[in-house]
Amino acid sequence: MSIWFEDFTIDNVKTLRNNTLNKHLGIEFLEIGSDYILAKMPVDDRTRQSRGMLHGGASCVLAESLGSIASNLCINMRKQKAVGLEINANHLRPVFDGSVIGKAMPVNLGKSIHVWNINITNEARKLNCISRLTMAIVDLSEDEIIENTNLLDKILT
Repeated sequence: MSIWFEDFTIDNVKTLRNNTLNKHLGIEFLEIGSDYILAKMPVDDRTRQSRGMLHGGASCVLAESLGSIASNLCINMRKQKAVGLEINANHLRPVFDGSVIGKAMPVNLGKSIHVWNINITNEARKLNCISRLTMAIVDLSEDEIIENTNLLDKILT
């Protein structure tokens, strides 16, 4: 059984990437399963820190992007939105090149709070970052209802 509010495909998810920080950092959404979502991020000049390794902030961007999109896919986006409350990350090993893959899976999907675990691995599938993201689920204003309904209709077509 799927956790998603509607029957979303990976192509629907990719539509959410346009003109965002995800696009700037080269984050590519790969797969959506019944209870997870995967994305890949390059380790290159956009995502490295001054010592040549993956920047911890870039790992947090990948984690928050995955968890945020996942939370929004779990709710009726015509009436609600998911917004970040807190993120933490433990950086376990450096990555100097190639890419990393993040996998977001729910810890708890409550009515007003979602909690996600996001594991980020290197190309050898070794864990380099563990992140936990807490999302608040809030009702949309009347203006946001119109805007989000139009966005959702565009994504699903």
